[in-house]
Amino acid sequence: MKVYSPDKKWPEPYRSVIEELKKIIDPVTGSDILDSGVIAGLEVSGDTLKIWLRFESHAEYNIIGESPIAYSKIIGDIMERFALVKFDNVYVYDLGNNVVGKFENKKGYKAEDISQERV
Repeated sequence: MKVYSPDKKWPEPYRSVIEELKKIIDPVTGSDILDSGVIAGLEVSGDTLKIWLRFESHAEYNIIGESPIAYSKIIGDIMERFALVKFDNVYVYDLGNNVVGKFENKKGYKAEDISQERV
């Protein structure tokens, strides 16, 4: 994992991911998830994207509080923006390295295989 820092010089595959992450809004702060500090780190490797979010997941988060709902929205937005569209495999982790979002394109689908009419 490469720790996210806005001042860091990122190689090309990372820059395009970071540009897309800037388009995802944190529903709690109203700013993008990079500026709000939600992204702890990322890793881009071929057809795989891994993102670490700056939170720890606990079972009680599923039933109380505003933050779990915000993180669910952020995870969904990451998947929508990257899974199948840009990467065949997308993994989102919490700070405990627990998988909180996962997409694996095991059947080799392409973005063109999904029609807007069927969605």
